[in-house]
Amino acid sequence: MAAVDPSVAPEPSSLVDLADEHLAEAHRAAAGRSSARVHGGHTRVLRQTLIALVAGAALDEHESPADATLQVLRGRVRLAGEGWDVELRTGERVDVPPTRHALAALDDSAVLLTTVVLPA
Repeated sequence: MAAVDPSVAPEPSSLVDLADEHLAEAHRAAAGRSSARVHGGHTRVLRQTLIALVAGAALDEHESPADATLQVLRGRVRLAGEGWDVELRTGERVDVPPTRHALAALDDSAVLLTTVVLPA
């Protein structure tokens, strides 16, 4: 087995700990939400964002990138678009349709949004 260059070795992180941290921050925030970039950014194709919402908080209807998934790390949420809605619980994931949609927290919740955005 080849030696791993420590400068490129993967560094694990805890999504559970990050969810707890941002749920606490969401409780302190006037909007009842908090988020953190987990991976990527505007220069990367793969992007992951943790979003924490207190019960009753929501992300109003917005556009969706072509490729996205939503995984519930904690809690219960409703993802809804024109003519459809789905309720998700801890441990469940869904492909996000590439249409306008909204996300509402039915309980204190943390989700992991994964998107792929191809360069224009």
